[in-house]
Amino acid sequence: MRNRLELQEITRTFEDGGTERNILDQLSLEVAESELVAVMGPSGSGKSTFLSIAGALLEPTSGDVLLDGESIIGKTKQDLSEMRLRKIGFIFQSANLVPYLKVEEQLLLVAKLSGMKKARAAERAKELLDRVGLSHRLNAYPEKLSGGERQRVAIARALMNDPAVLFADEPTASLDASRGLDIVSMIAKQIKHQKKSAVIVTHDDRILPFCDRVFFLEEGKLVQK
Repeated sequence: MRNRLELQEITRTFEDGGTERNILDQLSLEVAESELVAVMGPSGSGKSTFLSIAGALLEPTSGDVLLDGESIIGKTKQDLSEMRLRKIGFIFQSANLVPYLKVEEQLLLVAKLSGMKKARAAERAKELLDRVGLSHRLNAYPEKLSGGERQRVAIARALMNDPAVLFADEPTASLDASRGLDIVSMIAKQIKHQKKSAVIVTHDDRILPFCDRVFFLEEGKLVQK
């Protein structure tokens, strides 16, 4: 089984009053296809830095990140942007839907940015929205959706370009317990079904039974629990 995501001895440093400090310290992680991994840790432990580097938003001080076997190191900003479009899907704490776009249009916009053909984009959007149980809400605007429905749209949108890896940043934080668990269950199901990798950064230990492995970020390293 291949690894969709690999972090190889990632170090990230910053200057603090003339002293160099490590946020991440030779951190390594491999996530195989069909695997859902949770990363936990207190505020200030480096979770945001970890997520930014793993998601090709920030280059490490040293080390390498491979997305579907392709390194992010040394790429131009444009190349990284294209890589994120092709290889990565993001799900945020709030769904971050475009308020003036209908549900189906949220997905079609992503497809347009990546150059997907219109016919294929329309077909895939309908397929994904049906899979997350929203085929009856194609023409609804975000303001008409419940919190759980908005997050389900966000999951479908994140999968639209067939990414290798999904990153979810506190996806249950804005939802009640029942809806939050439904969302993580859905993410886990889609990961298995489409043979993707997924990393959830979370404080919510209720979702851990849905995860294949759980790590804590401690002193710049990932420790499996």
